[in-house]
Amino acid sequence: MSPKIFPTAQDAENAFYEALEHGDLEGMMAVWAEDEEIVCVHPTGPRLSGPDQVRESWAKIFAGGAGPRVHITQQVALAGMMIAVHSVHENFTIEGDARAQVPVIATNVYLRTAAGWRMIAHHASPAQGAPAAEPAGAAPKILH
Repeated sequence: MSPKIFPTAQDAENAFYEALEHGDLEGMMAVWAEDEEIVCVHPTGPRLSGPDQVRESWAKIFAGGAGPRVHITQQVALAGMMIAVHSVHENFTIEGDARAQVPVIATNVYLRTAAGWRMIAHHASPAQGAPAAEPAGAAPKILH
């Protein structure tokens, strides 16, 4: 099977969150660059580096199967020819749990490679005093 090609950083980001919702380890790792320098920090977790540590962490997260629904808001995207940085609020909803979840603020960094755009860093932390979510359908802010 040939690797997935992500023509844009946004395509890679969409695939990242789809894999997260579906608990799809192979789909998740298809988004990540095959580079020893990749970095992942889960909320309140340590810094993980390299594909082995990143894969192992996602495997543990996905061990329970499909994950919660996630709705991305307040995206700010900084884009260059070879690198893109997306700052987002990850808003999780858990089926059968009506309690409001604290949003997670995440920074996702993508690198343009010969095989398309790939994630090289994901850093997520709980939002402190998060502002209200933006209206549905609001366009992301794009900074160049």
